[in-house]
Amino acid sequence: MPRTAVEDNERMSLRIAAAAKSKLLRAASLRNTDLTNFVTQSALREAEAVIAEAETVKASERDYLRILDLLENPPKPNAKLRAAIKALPESL
Repeated sequence: MPRTAVEDNERMSLRIAAAAKSKLLRAASLRNTDLTNFVTQSALREAEAVIAEAETVKASERDYLRILDLLENPPKPNAKLRAAIKALPESL
């Protein structure tokens, strides 16, 4: 059964195959750093790339121009939009 993450804990345990650990140790040695720093920095680089990819909206040039056009010339509100606006709480 997986353990729950403890946010204030600065430790993380991993179980990996001996061959994988050897490869990581060799790479860390070639970078003149320790295993913890090597794994942490590598994982953080990957995490940043994953987050950036997830938070970036990619659009073709055609779609980009359409978005700009809609922002500059928005369509008139239709019945569904007017109904949604009426359903909003007054506090907004």
